[in-house]
Amino acid sequence: MFTDWAEALEAESLPLDPTSAQQLAAAARVTARSSHDKHDMTLLLDVLGLPTDPDTLTALLPLIPETGDAPTMTTAPATEAIDVPVTPLTFSNPVQGLLDWATAHPAAAVRNRANRITADLAELTERCDTEAAQREAEEKVARAKAELERAQEELRTVKAGTRTTAAAPTAARTGSGRSREELAAIRSWARENGHQVADQGMVPKRIQEAYDTAHQAPARKAD
Repeated sequence: MFTDWAEALEAESLPLDPTSAQQLAAAARVTARSSHDKHDMTLLLDVLGLPTDPDTLTALLPLIPETGDAPTMTTAPATEAIDVPVTPLTFSNPVQGLLDWATAHPAAAVRNRANRITADLAELTERCDTEAAQREAEEKVARAKAELERAQEELRTVKAGTRTTAAAPTAARTGSGRSREELAAIRSWARENGHQVADQGMVPKRIQEAYDTAHQAPARKAD
């Protein structure tokens, strides 16, 4: 309470300037360092009336201390920091920029988190490449199987065509059940023995029987 009205009036006349953006950003960073996790930080920022949009939360996440560590308001001295090797990844996006920032951070907790994130990203990248290679190999095997099945089908078709062609000459029989070669031999024998037969068409059955009898008789005599 003011005991002097003059001082009270003077205090009331002081202008009240709104909080600047730098002050809000500083307050958000302090809040992040005092939080246990992302959910806790979001609640504190909301209670304090500070921004809680995704971009702000992403920028403040690296400032959250490790679980179980006491919230720190100041940066640890560089002499007490523990260097943790971080394997650099080739990213040309804001993620790589954030990792670069975390890798060079003086706080060991931030560098440790960057190391874990980098290791997880490397593992995910390796698994993605492995699964992609596996899918490619499976597609090659499927194509090879399809080619083999087509080749086998072509081979079966060729074999079936060969059997049909080979069986065709033996199946070329006339209506009398004799081949063209046998009928030609019968006509030649009939002319030699005084029988008249046409050059084409059916050979009379009696001439065929006479031909068979004449050719069977020598066979019986030989027996």
